[in-house]
Parts: sequence; C-alpha cells; structure tokens
Amino acid sequence: MNTNYDQTSKYFQNIAENDLSIYNHIEIGDPNLWIPTPVLEKALNDGLNGMSLQGLPLRTRSKVVKEEICRILGYPVPKSFKKTQPRFPGQMFDTYIQKSNNLQIWNEEISPTRRYVIIKVSFNDVIERIKVVTGDVLATFDTTGTLTQKYQARLTIGQDTAELIVAEDTENLKQIIARDVDYSTISYQSPVNYPTANSLLPINIIFEHLVSLIGYQFADVGRDQERNRGAILHEFVCQALGYQTFQDDGRFPDIRNQLLEVKLQTSPTIDLGLVNPNSQEVLDISKIQGQSVRHCDVRYAIFYANTDGNLLTLTHLFLTTGEAFFTRFAQFQGKVLNKKLQIPLPSDFFDW
Repeated sequence: MNTNYDQTSKYFQNIAENDLSIYNHIEIGDPNLWIPTPVLEKALNDGLNGMSLQGLPLRTRSKVVKEEICRILGYPVPKSFKKTQPRFPGQMFDTYIQKSNNLQIWNEEISPTRRYVIIKVSFNDVIERIKVVTGDVLATFDTTGTLTQKYQARLTIGQDTAELIVAEDTENLKQIIARDVDYSTISYQSPVNYPTANSLLPINIIFEHLVSLIGYQFADVGRDQERNRGAILHEFVCQALGYQTFQDDGRFPDIRNQLLEVKLQTSPTIDLGLVNPNSQEVLDISKIQGQSVRHCDVRYAIFYANTDGNLLTLTHLFLTTGEAFFTRFAQFQGKVLNKKLQIPLPSDFFDW
C-alpha cells in the first residue's frame, strides 16, 4: 500500500483546528501541517473537478477558485487575497487557470521549490483536471528559449567506466538511513513513494546495483524524445534496485523512494534546470524521523550513452551526492531570466 495517500484528511483537519490562515508559515515537510504534493493534487482534483467558471470575468474567476481551494484545504476564506508571492505562502503554491498549454508567468522568476497548481478548464469553462508541480519540473518543459536554464555542468569522461564520486552519503542523510535493514523489502515499495529510513539504500549500495547496467542497450527514440528516453532508463534503474513496479510521475527526484535523480547523457552538457545540486534548501517531501531532507542530500546517477541512431548503449556511470556534484562536474554560469516567461506544457501534461 502507498502510505503517502493514507489519512490525507488529517492535514486539513489540523489546519482548521490550528486556526491557520493561508499566510501562516509552515515548515516544508511538517508531518502534521505541510500538505505533501501528491495529497494536494488529489484533494484539489477531488474538490475542483466539474466546477463551472462560465460567465465569470478573469479576475473574478481567479478569486472564486482561490476561495474554493481555501475551503478544500481547511483554511478560512480571507476577505481579500494579498498580493503575495506566492499567493498561498503557507503551503508555498501559486494557481494558474489554463485553457491552452501555454503557461505564462509574469514579472518573477520560477522558483525551484515553489509549487505551481495548474488548473485545466474546458472550452466551456469547466474545470477538468489539476496538476501540481514544482518549479524545477516546469523548467524542463521550456523549448522556446524564454527560460534560460540556470544550472548546467560539463561531463568529462575519465578512464573508468563507473565512478562512485563520494563513498558515503551526506552527513544529514547518514543520520537518517537505518542500519541493518532488510533491503529486499524495497520490492514492495513504489519508486515514487516518499522515502523512509527503512527504504533508503546507502549510496555505495546503489552504486553496486547500478554498475550492472553498463553495456545495456535500448532503442533510440531520438533527441526530440528526451522524456521517453529518460523513462526507459528510469525503468532499468528501478529494476536494478529491486523494485517490482515502475512509476515516473515527472517530479524531482525521479526515484523519490531512494532520493535518486537519474540523468541520461549523450552529450557533455548536463542540464540541471532550476535545481542547484548543492543547494541546502529543503526538498518538498515529508520529514524523515523528524529531519528535513535538502536538495544537496539527493543522489545523482548520471549515465553516459553512445548512439548509432538506432540503439543507445550505456557506456559510463557516475554516482554522486548533490553536495559533491560540482567537485566532479564543472559548473557553467547561467544567464538572467526574461521578465515574461512562456512555458509550453507537454500535450500529455495532465495525463501523468
């Protein structure tokens, strides 16, 4: 059973019982008050789907939706909504109502840790679907050049086909990972479940499992199909780690149950989007044994592959923590973002 969705109503009850407003600060990962992203998405889909906005002016439509979100999440509806960034600062999310797949963000940069509630409406202004993603996910959709990737690094191939760049996890993560765990229980988990002390493999054990993938081959669907290429590799990685099922919900990190981000490289430039691997910002997951997980605690598995146009062959593996990422890969300097950002959402964005 996926415990991430169990007892979801407790968050909304706790918010109501603590008489919190949407402007009260809540620590990311708070086990009682921070609504996990999958729970937030499910609650908003259950509560908003089918709601008609027909005939409402744009500004009124936005206000009506925000009022309903307050009711769904257990918050009192404010007399007026402050012009804060984001609009729901307590749960750190903004709302966007979309008829088209062209998402426009005005006068601010995308924040990698902010959540973006994207609400799809039909041609007759009825809410059909809600998707909640963090800013780092949105950054991967930009193909127009309006959003300049902030973080990139250069991969240089060495003599070894497999490199464990650091032998141990970060000090923060080492305090969380349980000892003497029966790791065969991983097979009963989902790769996108939130991690627990009893599910996390140490980085050196992950390395031992993933080395076996060097030499694997699979069909090359082309550079314009990066997401599909990545999904094939993610499935191989899940199998190598012992998972019986494969899931990929597009959120960071790819294999959340292991705090593992997986990247497939056929060129030296590693695109990191808005996430600085060595950032000490808190990751949008529930605390583990009362301890927050930071972006720099995430493990990065980088596979280099050669292609003949038909087949991709995995030739090299690099495994590191975010904290040590730039000790091996040279960082490029990013450019300034435009004021108006236009992000074309994938056609299947709401189907994930």
